[in-house]
Amino acid sequence: MPTASWAVFFLAGALLRPLWMLPLLFGIVSLLDLIGLASGSSSDWCLSPAYWALALAYAALWWGGLLFASQLQRQAWRCVTGPLLALLISGSAAYVLSKAGFYFLSGRYPHATLSGFIARMPADYPHALATLAGYIGLAFALLAAHRAAGARPPMGARA
Repeated sequence: MPTASWAVFFLAGALLRPLWMLPLLFGIVSLLDLIGLASGSSSDWCLSPAYWALALAYAALWWGGLLFASQLQRQAWRCVTGPLLALLISGSAAYVLSKAGFYFLSGRYPHATLSGFIARMPADYPHALATLAGYIGLAFALLAAHRAAGARPPMGARA
């Protein structure tokens, strides 16, 4: 199962919003990656000169979360097209920034070409977006359930 970090940045943009949270979260994620590497629980495959492309990908997801939240507020759940477009566009931008950054800048693919990158997209891109959408859908379903549960009077209370 892919990492949930994309969803974390999208949700942070949608729910937390202060811009200072973006570099703080990136620092935390980077620290967790380094701890995983030092402890041997993760490999060094992704830690390369291309690692910093993730900062741009996470920023795109953060922006997408902000746009998603503003679309939901403006449309009051009447139309999901705007929020879904925000998710699709920011998820696509994050995919290109992170995957192309790694493909071209990591040194792991010595003969990297644009056609080689594009050839990999049909296998990776749908799965990356579906995973992101799944995490976001689950998070907002849990949030809606939590809010609905909080709106009810406590058990045994008189109406």
